Amino acid sequence: MHTHYLGHIVFYVRDLKESLEFYEKLLGLKRIEGGGLPFKAAALTSGRTHHELLLIEVGDAPGPQPGPRRGFYHAGFKIGDSLDELKEAYHELHSAGVQVKGMSDHTVSKSLYLHDPDGNEIELYVDDPDLDWEDDPAAVLSPIKPLDL
Repeated sequence: MHTHYLGHIVFYVRDLKESLEFYEKLLGLKRIEGGGLPFKAAALTSGRTHHELLLIEVGDAPGPQPGPRRGFYHAGFKIGDSLDELKEAYHELHSAGVQVKGMSDHTVSKSLYLHDPDGNEIELYVDDPDLDWEDDPAAVLSPIKPLDL
């Protein structure tokens, strides 16, 4: 498998509005308008890809522990442009003894989730070749569906 690039980072945040002030106003990222997620979240982009940053509000959740907490959630690495490449990655991970913790269809992308040796969550994804996120940027906030490879 070959990583194309680091696609996005996801942070759990205490206050979505306050975080958007920082990332939009100070750092100049553009918010993707739309919705459909069953929780308070915002996707932001510099324009390079459908989203480089996803913020998920968790309020006064505690610090590092399993489940929602403030801080780092996961890093997403783009590994290809087709579902076949994602299937190959799945088999390669399985052969290497790496457990895939989950699989999701995010409309704009299809993803595998696993943990690195230190327990950090990693997402490996391919963009959906049948969907042009530039024509429909709000699709990045579509409801998450199960993925069956």
